[in-house]
Amino acid sequence: MQPRPAPIPIDDPEDPRVAPYRHVRERDLVGRQGLFIAEGQVVLRLLARAPGMETVSVLLAETRVAALADALAPLDRQVPVYAASQGVIDAIAGFPLHRGILALGRRRSAPTAEALLGALPPRALVVGLHGIANHDNMGALFRNAAAFGADAVLLDSTCCDPLYRKAIRVSVGAALTMPFARLAPDADMVAAMAAHGVAPLALSPAGRTALADLRRPPRAGLILGAEGPGLPEDLLARAESVSIPMAAGFDSLNVAVAAGIVLHHLAFAAGPSQP
Repeated sequence: MQPRPAPIPIDDPEDPRVAPYRHVRERDLVGRQGLFIAEGQVVLRLLARAPGMETVSVLLAETRVAALADALAPLDRQVPVYAASQGVIDAIAGFPLHRGILALGRRRSAPTAEALLGALPPRALVVGLHGIANHDNMGALFRNAAAFGADAVLLDSTCCDPLYRKAIRVSVGAALTMPFARLAPDADMVAAMAAHGVAPLALSPAGRTALADLRRPPRAGLILGAEGPGLPEDLLARAESVSIPMAAGFDSLNVAVAAGIVLHHLAFAAGPSQP
């Protein structure tokens, strides 16, 4: 394998070659037209090897280049790697970038929900997200899904973007490696799962089945709603609703914490459904 070309030095924060990295936080708010920003060493390493993602370019602090040679090695030689002093990279990003590591990425293709569910193995675990609008929660949910061996994440049309920079960072890169698809605005998550033999399990404080009593179906779909509003009543009525018993006077958890508890149960504790 030929060594990568030397990084391209950037001395001017206004250099047009690094325009996609300029004012990162402001650009987070308006979007990047199909591109996303990955931040940090762990996320860069995952992006460089993720089969469903393309690395468009990399921007590093000069002091990080040598230590990241192995992380950059999988990248195509045509992918530009830019290097700047800490002061210049901070000026480009618009805030002190202590990690000194940014990359610009693109998702190669976005599978439909139908294709994603249709490709599931006979025993599968799907995480369905309904109305998750907080990027920290979104990232943590993807991290949980990856940690407990979920096969896919299904988003409804109102969920925020898992490839938002903060969501990717909180997910520790799981948003780059976990297969996911978004339902159309008029699609029904329960019906979509059921059409592919995925048994919908809806998490709710008022769930009819206590978690300890839950038996895992061969194909299970854990559906989670936003904190506060939770899941719609009509959805709960058409799924097996599941609750996490808690101490008296408390009936809810952060959605990512609750998801971790139930996913762990489904992955390791819940036996198969009775015939």
